[in-house]
Amino acid sequence: MKLKFLGTGTSQGVPVIGCNCEVCISKNPKDRRFRSSVMVTTDSGKKILIDCGPDFRMQMLQNHETEVDAVLITHEHNDHVIGLDDLRPLIFKRKGDMPIYSNKRVGAEIMSRFPYAFANVKYPGAPSFELHEIENKSMHLFDTEIIPIEVMHFKISIFGFKFKKLAYITDASAISEEEKEKLKGLDYLILNCIRKENPHPAHFILPDILKLNEELKPKKLFMTHISHYMGLHEVTNSELPDNVRLAFDGLELDF
Repeated sequence: MKLKFLGTGTSQGVPVIGCNCEVCISKNPKDRRFRSSVMVTTDSGKKILIDCGPDFRMQMLQNHETEVDAVLITHEHNDHVIGLDDLRPLIFKRKGDMPIYSNKRVGAEIMSRFPYAFANVKYPGAPSFELHEIENKSMHLFDTEIIPIEVMHFKISIFGFKFKKLAYITDASAISEEEKEKLKGLDYLILNCIRKENPHPAHFILPDILKLNEELKPKKLFMTHISHYMGLHEVTNSELPDNVRLAFDGLELDF
């Protein structure tokens, strides 16, 4: 299987509009971050998109991705769902509804924000979604077992997802001891980290990540959902433990 980072930035992306900090004006492409999303390619070649934010169209074009077979949604914030309308070309190509998997609350939000995708009589150019409710229990999609991981994002419960020995978690601020058991013995652990310091009510910061790295002991830990406050990609990476790195847009992992 493969996981490709389509985006590794926060809700504002990097560079931030109107900001002239050293990160936002950096010429290093690894300092330019679309909103967070990944594409998982299964062993049989099926494409599973996790989250579909406002940069989805350009993420697909820049990564030469041409298919999406299903979408997993971690939660309903705009930087994770507002690009769903841009699935239209793929929906028209497949001549069928796009399967979207989320918890019940998120599914209701998608219906509220994209009512035209669920109309009995649709506008000819409208997308069409097929919602599937998932719970915190193992599921199978195509040829792949997927294990949801329930984490807290400030005061709302959201899902991360585990595939084989890789887990992807974004927008977390707390993980229960029970859910941490799912995150032990991993080859790859991917966690959100918004900045180096100054606690955030809804996101991990670097000291939280370093503590979780010591506790969970993954072979490799990649950080995503990164803001410009994290600092320059190359400089920050040089300051981290050997198994901890910042992810960057376009990075691909085999697992």
